[in-house]
Amino acid sequence: MSLTLTQLNALPTERFVAALGGIFEHSPWVAAQAAGLRPFASVADLHGCMRRQVEEAGAEAQLRLIRAHPELAGKAALRGEVTAESAAEQGGAGLDRCSPQELELLRRLNADYRARFGFPFILAVRGYQRADIIAEFQRRLAAEPEAERQACLQQIYRIAGLRLAELIA
Repeated sequence: MSLTLTQLNALPTERFVAALGGIFEHSPWVAAQAAGLRPFASVADLHGCMRRQVEEAGAEAQLRLIRAHPELAGKAALRGEVTAESAAEQGGAGLDRCSPQELELLRRLNADYRARFGFPFILAVRGYQRADIIAEFQRRLAAEPEAERQACLQQIYRIAGLRLAELIA
């Protein structure tokens, strides 16, 4: 479904939230908070507003948002239990075509990352290939926890921007 910004601005709150509820993974509260701040002059304006909702929500809400994301090529993805947006993004990066060795490496990386940081590794995978994703995973495992939390938020904002650009004509 594609909407114009004018159509989106005019939607009743419930439909606005339904249309944008998947922009931030399993976190329709972001769209709900942005709904009352319409109209938006541009997609960038809408994205900025949604980003501010996350930034102003505080560390606990941000951690819940980070934890709402699936692991890359994780069990939920393999079982088809991720959002349509996540499935398309992971599939576009070839994560649905991993070899058994790549899947085992990603399983270990996911487990090591979650053990170190307490949340899943997040990367806006569009434009990445499997080997690049694995290299980024390995690089970020060495980060400090607060820096990595911020890196995840930046990746979430990038994902949201890409999803908005796809949704709004």
